[in-house]
Amino acid sequence: MAVETITLGCRLNFAESETMARRLEGHDEKLVIVNSCAVTAEAVRTTRQKIRKAKRRNPDAKVLVTGCAAQIEPESFQEMPEVDALLGNADKLHLDKILQSSKALPSDVMAAKADPVAAGFQGKVRSFVAVQNGCDHRCTFCTIPYGRGNSRSLPYEKVRRAIATELDHGAAEIVITGVDITSYDDEGRTLGHLLQRLLADEPRLKRLRLSSLDSIEIDGPLYELVSGDERLLPHFHLSLQAGDDMILKRMKRRHNRAQAVEIVEKIKAARADATIGADLIAGFPTETEEMALNTLELLDDCDIVAAHIFPFSPREMTPAARMPQLDRELIKERASRLRARAARRRSAWLQNYIGTTQVALIENKGSGHTDAFAPITVEGTGRGAYGKARIVDADDKGLTGVFE
Repeated sequence: MAVETITLGCRLNFAESETMARRLEGHDEKLVIVNSCAVTAEAVRTTRQKIRKAKRRNPDAKVLVTGCAAQIEPESFQEMPEVDALLGNADKLHLDKILQSSKALPSDVMAAKADPVAAGFQGKVRSFVAVQNGCDHRCTFCTIPYGRGNSRSLPYEKVRRAIATELDHGAAEIVITGVDITSYDDEGRTLGHLLQRLLADEPRLKRLRLSSLDSIEIDGPLYELVSGDERLLPHFHLSLQAGDDMILKRMKRRHNRAQAVEIVEKIKAARADATIGADLIAGFPTETEEMALNTLELLDDCDIVAAHIFPFSPREMTPAARMPQLDRELIKERASRLRARAARRRSAWLQNYIGTTQVALIENKGSGHTDAFAPITVEGTGRGAYGKARIVDADDKGLTGVFE
């Protein structure tokens, strides 16, 4: 294949990489596209490693770097001899911009207009479809607005057509993604309104899943779907970040601890089988032991079974980088403690499924997910297999089932 994509970071990046690859079908120049992530310093470091490995593996190929790291700190990538071209996030889905790319600085993402709809993995079982890009919030730890620009929502008809195309090519499940999908606003219509219209207008859409949600922005129409339409799958990943009110305030989050717990209770009251995932940051500047324990206890208070734990990483340009920092070893220790508690909770959750029957979609040969997003292995099944699985075993990696 003349074009190779290497993707780091979020589901939106994966959808965009797939879209870029599709638009370059038939392109005969050897091209490696590295779609970078800047959510942490470690993500940027990993991006540089991927670039160097890609050039060693394909010395004759043009290496094009795009994504948030390239947008936020382009000069550092311009200096890399392995990099042949840079492309800003506002331009990455435009074929002419991809083909004309050079080492020039990326365009201003803050002035970007609404993007084309990014959708991937076309022709596979599960497809991510972007409905929104950018973010209007300015959390003190986050660089993503500088990489993605301000919030821009895609019109309903473009989203509907993109989903129809994915279904035409065999997608059995659609995942709605973006940078901040709960800020979706199409002439006053919210994410909940968008999803209600999609499910009404596209009867082939039997499995709809959501990527990360800003819990405080979940609106009435979305709660209506949670309780009233089983096609909206019952796993909800929330951007909680911390469980202490002072840390949340210093992060410039728009919810407090009590609201986070209340929102989870409301979701579970609407849908008894709902499961909760969450992003949590360990070791934010000024975090005391008591504050850290409040976040640790949030795992139990919000019944979190899928935690993404991030050790705090100061990022240039953010207010949090100028706050009093914690010792790196202390941050690692608190992240490790959070991960250990989260792992115990997840293991108990998975064990509780033994002996039950769960609906499962097989996304790759023999492996997939249940409706509640528990990983499952069903031996002897192929990609796209779907049905009820009797759960016979569980370990830290997931469930083992047999289709009935």
